[in-house]
Amino acid sequence: MEPVSLNNLKVIKPIRISDLPTKLDIKNKEAKRHLKETRKALAQIQEKIYAFGKYSVLICIQGMDTAGKDSLIREVFKRFNASGIKVHSFKVPSEEERDHDYLWRHYLVLPRVGMFSVFNRTHYENVLVARVHPDIVLQENLPNIDNVEDITPDFWESRFEQIRNFEKHITENGTIVFKFFLHVSKKEQKNRILRRLEKKKHNWKFSSNDVEERQFWDEYQQHYEEAINKTSTEYAPWYVIPSDSKHTARALVASILLKRLKLFSDIRKPELDKEEKQELKEYRQELKNE
Repeated sequence: MEPVSLNNLKVIKPIRISDLPTKLDIKNKEAKRHLKETRKALAQIQEKIYAFGKYSVLICIQGMDTAGKDSLIREVFKRFNASGIKVHSFKVPSEEERDHDYLWRHYLVLPRVGMFSVFNRTHYENVLVARVHPDIVLQENLPNIDNVEDITPDFWESRFEQIRNFEKHITENGTIVFKFFLHVSKKEQKNRILRRLEKKKHNWKFSSNDVEERQFWDEYQQHYEEAINKTSTEYAPWYVIPSDSKHTARALVASILLKRLKLFSDIRKPELDKEEKQELKEYRQELKNE
């Protein structure tokens, strides 16, 4: 598998999702081998970031139902020290969460310095699912929003600005942000849903919501396109990942993480000064003499 250029998948100018590929000509065996090599290097960088103690890393993963978010997280971060990474899946907001602004629950679980956090579904649900089902916004009890007709285009523009500001704020305070859209075709999603229905061992994965939300496929694609175009910034870029092959998607995400984190040349393990090195020698000798 050839090394992936960051700019191949990074959104640096307006995109049309329908023009972007959902699969690449990469064999599964090749992608698996590349992932195995890359995640070992990622684990080493994780240790460096923890020891350096000035950065944290936030990885945001979005995609349609069956896009492979869960398995990607499991496979890409398999070699990580489990104590240094946390995965957060954002479901329907609780009563307490609804009593705060929509970004509040995301602020609460941002990664600490030296740590990694993965958002499996993210704050972008508030400009994706909420646009397809605007009654969700009504549940936020916002001033001057009493019915769906009150949710104007300006409302969504304001949300995009709030999200950009949120991401700018955390990056300026040391959080490195990655945003991945797992781009699957409608045909591949159909095949994956059918597999859940036809194979007994996968039945537990099926949710009627998968089929119900599929009816809004075109609407979701439109809103994903707009959200990505309006919030892909240099400090918090989006990457559109061809995901009809789960193996390829995992290898691409791992490769992007590794290549971009390597750009932070200041990240290194702390070096001991002469006095500290001398103390280590003395402690070592003391233990040997016991």
